Amino acid sequence: MAARERDAQEVETRGPIALGAFLKVCGAASTGGHAKLMVQQGDVRVNGAAETHRGRRLVAGDVVAVAGREFRVCFSVT
Repeated sequence: MAARERDAQEVETRGPIALGAFLKVCGAASTGGHAKLMVQQGDVRVNGAAETHRGRRLVAGDVVAVAGREFRVCFSVT
């Protein structure tokens, strides 16, 4: 596991989640419109690669980088 992945903040979801929704859940975007702009402008990376589709489905273990912060998708048990 790369050092950056170890330092990523874990964010629990109930299952696969769209990138735009995840950006709101983790607090990187305040609204859906803000998330849309961030993704369209190329400000978001998923697993190290730029992502321009806010509907991209994220699964457990994916690492999202935005605004100098990293978040790891984790599925909640309950």
